[in-house]
Amino acid sequence: MSDSLPEKEIVESVSKLDGRIPSGDLEDKWSKYKSSIKLVNPSNKRKFNIIVVGTGLAGASAASTLAELGYNVKSFCIQDTPRRAHSIAAQGGINAAKNYQNDGDSVHRLFIDTIKGGDYRAREENVHRLAEISTNIIDQCVAQGVPFARDYGGLLTNRSFGGSQVSRTFYARGQTGQQLLLGAYSSMMRQVAKQQIEMFPNREMLDVVTVNDRARGIVVRNLKTGELETHSGDAVLLCTGGFGNVYFLSTNGKASNASAAWRCHKKGAFMANPCFAQIHPTCIPTSGEYQSKLTLMSESLRNDGRVWVPKSKDDKRSPADIPESDRDNFLERMYPAYGNLVPRDVGSRAIKKMCDEGKGLDPTGRAVYLDFKSAIDRLGKKNISDKYGNLFDMYETITGDSPYSTPMKIYPAIHYIMGGLWVDYDLMSTVPGLFVLGEANFSDHGANRLGASALMQGLADGYFVIPNTLGNYLANTKLDPVSTTSEEFKEAKNDSKEKTEELLNIKGSSTVLEIHRELGGVMWDLVGMARTKESLQEALDKIPKIKDKFWNDLYLPGESNTLNKNLEQAGRLADFLELGELMALDAMNREESCGAHFREEYQTEEGEPLRNDDKYAYVSAWEYNENNIPILHKENLDYKFVKMTQRNYK
Repeated sequence: MSDSLPEKEIVESVSKLDGRIPSGDLEDKWSKYKSSIKLVNPSNKRKFNIIVVGTGLAGASAASTLAELGYNVKSFCIQDTPRRAHSIAAQGGINAAKNYQNDGDSVHRLFIDTIKGGDYRAREENVHRLAEISTNIIDQCVAQGVPFARDYGGLLTNRSFGGSQVSRTFYARGQTGQQLLLGAYSSMMRQVAKQQIEMFPNREMLDVVTVNDRARGIVVRNLKTGELETHSGDAVLLCTGGFGNVYFLSTNGKASNASAAWRCHKKGAFMANPCFAQIHPTCIPTSGEYQSKLTLMSESLRNDGRVWVPKSKDDKRSPADIPESDRDNFLERMYPAYGNLVPRDVGSRAIKKMCDEGKGLDPTGRAVYLDFKSAIDRLGKKNISDKYGNLFDMYETITGDSPYSTPMKIYPAIHYIMGGLWVDYDLMSTVPGLFVLGEANFSDHGANRLGASALMQGLADGYFVIPNTLGNYLANTKLDPVSTTSEEFKEAKNDSKEKTEELLNIKGSSTVLEIHRELGGVMWDLVGMARTKESLQEALDKIPKIKDKFWNDLYLPGESNTLNKNLEQAGRLADFLELGELMALDAMNREESCGAHFREEYQTEEGEPLRNDDKYAYVSAWEYNENNIPILHKENLDYKFVKMTQRNYK
């Protein structure tokens, strides 16, 4: 197995990545692009076969929209049915610049807030497109019957979220992600009934197949039977979400993994900004070392709750016995303009700072209070219950404490990955014909994501971007027929089979869970919320040793020709081990702090992230190298429409 990768072994490419951004004024780029691209006529759409991997918001919206247009779609999901993608966990809402409250919102303000929230490490053009499309998303979802919250007059209502001083977050009672998924699934299943979509549940993508250097199909494993299948198409859309589970403890579901993206990376797709991993401040703290995930609470709770710790670290009184004068409402103190509505990276670091100072609660010392007493006194218990009742009930079920009478305890946890496969303006990776949507791509969010923007990006990509960009690709590309009996498909299938057999033949004594937990500990402690050159080098020294342990001592019971959860997880862990190494390397290479990437050596006197725009205003896109020496490509971020400034939420 590989040795650690010191900085001097990075190979930097002299070529510069081209995002293929349309020319012209920022406000006109997307509309001019749509009016100038080539189109596929309706009768010709029937001749194209499109593969969509993943059925979250990005995958479901893309599959349904493309099928409605007339394309033949094959849709693959890792679940038993397309009904429980990770998007279901999104409870907070979805952003849109509708300005319903007349509080000064606009497409431009949403654009600026997103650019600023991402600490000036996103493409201006992509972010503006996202802000433009946001208003259409709400209309689309309302037309699908998504039950957004409404005020007493029946009009859609919304609320403010972290990183913004306006109310632009639309939400549904319960879990907004679930309701948005139901809207997408309803349109998707209509196309299944019309036989425009062929569904393949319980399939995990193991490889992408390239023919003449273009993505033309995939290899999947039937998770029930173990059978390896090959499927061909004219384009592959990867909508497989993020990879926060590399940390073991994260807010992600257990099936959320990096394998599809990582296998594409090994076939030529560049992995961009992998070190940008967002920490969500509003999670239920750990209660034991055997947890596999952390329970995500909605960021909307910070609208009305107050975050505090005792002023004295020696104050062990019950929170009800601590008067206001002895409480440190530290977010309100540190950021008076935004208070509890600071972006996630800012809030998370502030919470960590309190805990590092010894003011953390719980036996672990990793918790702060989120208190709703003031909100209940101001608005009444019924109003708070109408807003947050489902979340309060969930919290009480897990912890035994009622937030109506006892403050919640929260602590940051790994949540969203801004890094992912590099894509151009068309959402196409460096492998022609391989498009990447939603969280699986390196995103429109830069170095940090504002709350309620993940759903916005997934649906924007699926409903409104990909129908245009995919059509342009198909209309401009000569695609010869391909068969799954070709050598390229046979070779990819055989490679997947050999890897499976290699895992089963190790016959060691360490379980997948044990090794994954060990990797997660290294990532959490050394490549987590705060990184240093020393911690990252330590991670780069330790991960190869864990990798050695995996490949030499893995205990993997069962066979390949049946349902085998251990085998599934082992394949994903093999990818996590390689990805974790690249994340640490990317963080080591980026000698600055920005957004969710916080290098302790680079901070202002007030403890805020200190960017280095002269050297690091670029997207780092890594090319896979068989010699385990990744090649760094750079896409320069040349800001023409926004001035890069030091973020200020005070």
